[in-house]
Amino acid sequence: MLKRKLGKNNLEVSALGLGCMGMSFAYGPAADKKEMISLIHKAVDLGVTLFDTAEAYGPFTNEELLGEALAHLRDKVVIATKFGFKFTPGGGQDSRPEHIKEVAEASLKRLKTDVIDLFYQHRVDTSVPIEDVAGAVKDLVQQGKVKHFGLSEAGVKTIRRAHAVLPLTAVQSEYSLWWRKPELELIPALEELGIGFVPFSPLGKGFLTGKIDDKTTFDKNDFRNIVPRFTAENRKANQSLVDLLADIGKQKKATSAQIALAWLLSQKPWIVPIPGTTKINRLEENIGAAALNLTSAELNEINSALQKIKVEGDRYPEELEKRTGL
Repeated sequence: MLKRKLGKNNLEVSALGLGCMGMSFAYGPAADKKEMISLIHKAVDLGVTLFDTAEAYGPFTNEELLGEALAHLRDKVVIATKFGFKFTPGGGQDSRPEHIKEVAEASLKRLKTDVIDLFYQHRVDTSVPIEDVAGAVKDLVQQGKVKHFGLSEAGVKTIRRAHAVLPLTAVQSEYSLWWRKPELELIPALEELGIGFVPFSPLGKGFLTGKIDDKTTFDKNDFRNIVPRFTAENRKANQSLVDLLADIGKQKKATSAQIALAWLLSQKPWIVPIPGTTKINRLEENIGAAALNLTSAELNEINSALQKIKVEGDRYPEELEKRTGL
């Protein structure tokens, strides 16, 4: 697979990474561990080098899964994980410097490694100055326990303040054909500062694959049950976007998912989407997008068609949206 570089620190990774959250968390019961280890190994065989996890996924079980799967492949892969929550009764956010350092030690053990390649703050913690957060990660970098610093779902002001203390290698946020808000402020700021962009949910939490419609039902533990965009009414209203991808896919002999990922890859050379899956055939399908080139005429066709489509429904419930973009 082609490689891309994140940030001015030149963290080189595969053009598509693998988001591992859904293997353990958020979309129903955890998948079979042996099957997920096989899938992770298959991803490495297909050229994937960036694997995204977090202590919150499980919690903890997803990091343990990656640790077991990648221990013998450690020199071939880049592992990104995240800090910023507490899992004691009551929970909530916790990005105090002392907690960040505790999380790093625990993540290193679960991941069976001596260094975290990319360490993200999972969500901005308004009770802790971002300068203190960056300073704590800077200490970990100086100790050789972390290589690169990242933020997830942070706003431009926070990014600039953090970057002034410790240069950011990557920012992770939702970005796809049905969530284009990053184009307004985030992507221009990242380009200016020389920070890579890692879009999560690049397939719209599965909707852009064309495999979900208004009659689809989700497991009772599936996060999408509380997402406004996934009400049956909104899924039906948003079908025109999926139909557009399918039409373009027919012209290119590609799937809807491949068109959606190829569109993202075409936006900037420092964008590295991290689609997640628990199925090897979907993994192979997604990776096929890295070799799919959309012409400027095709990109113009997609963009002009998108201007006529109004996506219905918020991407998060209100209380979760409040945690983003500060």
